[in-house]
Amino acid sequence: MPVFQSRPLPKGLETLTELALDLRWTWSHGADALWQMLDKDGWERTQNPWTLLQDASHQRLQQLADDARFCQELERLSEERAAHQGDRGWYGEVQAQLDIGRVAYFSMEFGLGEALPIYAGGLGILAGDYLKTASDLGLPVTGVGLLYQQGYFRQMLDSDGRQLAIYPYNEPSTLPIQPLRTASGEWLHVPLNLPGRRLMLRVWQVNVGRVRLYLLDSNDSLNSPRDRGITNKLYDSRKELRFLQELVLGIGGWRLLEAIDADISVCHLNEGHAAFVILERARRFMEQSGLSFQEALWATRAGNVFTTHTPVAAGFDVFPPQFIDKYFPVFHDFLSRTGLSLQQLLALGRKNPDDTTEAFNMTYLAMRGCARCNGVSRLHGEVSRQLFSDLYPRWPVAEVPVTHITNGVHVPSWDSPWADRLWTEACGKQRWLGNTEDLHKSIQSLEDDTLWKLRASERQDLIHYTRKRLALQLGQAGASPEQVESAQQVLDPNALTLGFARRFATYKRPNLLLHDRQRLTRLLTNSARPVQLIIAGKAHPNDTEGQRLIAEWVGFVRQSNIRGHVVFLEDYDMNLGRYLVQGVDVWLNTPRRPNEASGTSGQKAALNGALNFSILDGWWREGFNGKNGWAIGTDDSHPDFKFQDDMDAESLYDTLENEIIPLYYDRSSGNLPIEWIARMKDSIRTLGPEFSMRRMVKSYANDLYFELMDRNK
Repeated sequence: MPVFQSRPLPKGLETLTELALDLRWTWSHGADALWQMLDKDGWERTQNPWTLLQDASHQRLQQLADDARFCQELERLSEERAAHQGDRGWYGEVQAQLDIGRVAYFSMEFGLGEALPIYAGGLGILAGDYLKTASDLGLPVTGVGLLYQQGYFRQMLDSDGRQLAIYPYNEPSTLPIQPLRTASGEWLHVPLNLPGRRLMLRVWQVNVGRVRLYLLDSNDSLNSPRDRGITNKLYDSRKELRFLQELVLGIGGWRLLEAIDADISVCHLNEGHAAFVILERARRFMEQSGLSFQEALWATRAGNVFTTHTPVAAGFDVFPPQFIDKYFPVFHDFLSRTGLSLQQLLALGRKNPDDTTEAFNMTYLAMRGCARCNGVSRLHGEVSRQLFSDLYPRWPVAEVPVTHITNGVHVPSWDSPWADRLWTEACGKQRWLGNTEDLHKSIQSLEDDTLWKLRASERQDLIHYTRKRLALQLGQAGASPEQVESAQQVLDPNALTLGFARRFATYKRPNLLLHDRQRLTRLLTNSARPVQLIIAGKAHPNDTEGQRLIAEWVGFVRQSNIRGHVVFLEDYDMNLGRYLVQGVDVWLNTPRRPNEASGTSGQKAALNGALNFSILDGWWREGFNGKNGWAIGTDDSHPDFKFQDDMDAESLYDTLENEIIPLYYDRSSGNLPIEWIARMKDSIRTLGPEFSMRRMVKSYANDLYFELMDRNK
């Protein structure tokens, strides 16, 4: 039952509460119309049915109860939800004969939708897409994460283009979540001993179709004011607070699973943040089985999977050994029960177990405590084997036990309404739930005119959204009424539109396009073949260099001869990202190879008919075939960063000027860019099925989970 009860609903609307609290509406396009009928403006602003339902007046609800069209739509969606809940899915059909338990999926962040802002970027978006796809496939997955009071920061830009970090409060009553209650009706709390006190973690439940996500929350009146702030911000810069969050996620997460009697066969760690679950799972198995801790660790290791997303050692979470000593109650209890010494425990998280001064590395703990480890693209698998080779002395690098499963995207969450309609007509409504291998035939048969109308409609939607968002942005920044009004005229609905949006970090080289400003300006302002660019991205509040790169772009955008051709939209979030990947003609990505572990934004853009123009890194190194987009640079890296930047910038400008722009504006007698559309078809055909989250989750299940589950039966 919801903690914040919805008012009694009029007869016939009772199932609205269930629908509003099931995040399946984040990927069910058919549900949008229902929430728009409830409150069109509110839906556009919040994308949160639970808030709309609570804010609606009695009069409005009664009007809807008397509206035959609304009631028919509600009945249809309720029946559809019931069918989804009852359907066995792919897993039920393929693996019904196996009694293999559940997968517990641990992640520091989950990007499920704007209504639940507990994500920062790609890691969280991937985790959210994973849960949605597990629901679609019927895979028995339970998610474990944290509920943040403020989450990740919201971005504003001041008049000088400097980034300001804003932390609005996530009021739980407005979030589509509910407390997890015991059989007696009490709110479930998970205890964790800290120095001189006991931390009580309340548990929230999130319904993601058939999957349940549980979120641990320290913001409870049972805790001290300081401890209530443990789950305050995502990726807090304070090291000790991060350490406590990871204790909560790993140790608290396993205790939560035991408290609800979850039959967990496999623990999947989405990055190393949750690695403490390895210790707690082994300790509990030791107590239950009578084995030694080392035996229990080895036994439970067989049921743990670790996915690393980090291509450089600097990205690992590393903590001073003093933290282990300071939070003595947690680890004293652990050590006293396992018989380990403190140094033996610390050795599990060290490259050199005998070095008593070395810091504690969560990634090393994850590597030692998991039977399977994977990178998130083929190249990242190679990079990771080299990165972890020190843990396996005398092993050939090629045999370091790290495989790869390339990331994918949950298609229904990212395809535009236009694309959804087109693919439904061409390939059927259940196209991403069935056999995707045959989709390319239907895509290849699409008419050129139909595809180009799709592209034009998506671009028009993006420009309309960009103008509205830019006007709001300028108004909030104190711009003049004339400047705000001018936002309604930026960009050309027919011009070649490039998109670039991501975290502003130096290795992502967000300013590579500014390498030769005069040449870029000439390309952007060519009246015969205009090019326009929409940019978005945040830098971590402590990343001063990343913030400088943002200010550099904002300064360029504000030049009088550029204004109207380039837009920088602040506060990059899922909603903005969705419009961008759906509406641009070309998706640009410029990381310093091989530092892009995978990337998924380009995969989303490809679903909607955009073409990728990227460094051959991460997923694009596998996806590019010479006909479905363009590559920047070559398939190699250079140790001299300046030389590499110069070469890649030259390749970027040359390809843009001599291939991409001419191809877009080369029109047939019917005003169609025939060769461009051919590339669109090849892109959708080759990239859509291969880089879907459905393929990714099935790979995890077939290649990792089922083998480990069978061992642990």
